[in-house]
Amino acid sequence: MDIAEVSMALANASVLSQVGTAVLDKALDASRELGAGMVQILDAAAMELSVNPDVGANFDIRV
Repeated sequence: MDIAEVSMALANASVLSQVGTAVLDKALDASRELGAGMVQILDAAAMELSVNPDVGANFDIRV
């Protein structure tokens, strides 16, 4: 194996590493956005319960 082949192999490994890091960064960003959206939904539900604490607590069933 000569120096040119080793150099190309190292360059390819470096590019693959950079691509993998970029993909993980995008996945982390998407997870953060999803988490922030879930927090907003939970905050909205908590706000509804604080305004109307009896809503949904009781219901009637007739068969």
